[in-house]
Amino acid sequence: MATQSPLSFLADAFGQATSAFKLPDWMVGEAQHRLVLLLNHVLMQEPEAQARLARQKGQIVRVQWRGFEMQLAATPAGLCELTPSGKPDLMLTVVEASPVALARQALEGQKPEVRIEGDVQLAADINWLVDHVRWDTEEDLARLIGDAPAHALAQAGRRVAQSLRAFVTQRPRNDKAPS
Repeated sequence: MATQSPLSFLADAFGQATSAFKLPDWMVGEAQHRLVLLLNHVLMQEPEAQARLARQKGQIVRVQWRGFEMQLAATPAGLCELTPSGKPDLMLTVVEASPVALARQALEGQKPEVRIEGDVQLAADINWLVDHVRWDTEEDLARLIGDAPAHALAQAGRRVAQSLRAFVTQRPRNDKAPS
């Protein structure tokens, strides 16, 4: 008899919950605006990233996953802005539908599989951003609480992430145990 992992139960429950429950449009819009603010904050710490995006000014990228989508345009300053309308120059669709599988891939340090349609140069620049731009959370924390506490919190966070990564990579990939 095959047994199911608790992770497959969570994936099924999440799938049923999201199909039955839809967030209000205002909440989705606010979450998207906050995400763009965070993205721009990170981009402003990397001049090369801003230069690459500035070359793509006015280009529109649509990112899709399941029923969620977001359109971003590159600004002349090398940042991003939400753009609700316009034909996208590049469409990025996350192929994996399961949020649990996506979380597992992220914890293992893998990028999710993405279907890419559109402008090749824009796709190459977006890929460069994904590969090279990182958020320096420790530096941002240091501005709020000081260097020593920020370093201690960042170290604790790295240890937790390392433990989670080790736990996830030791678990079997399939959701069914052999009978």
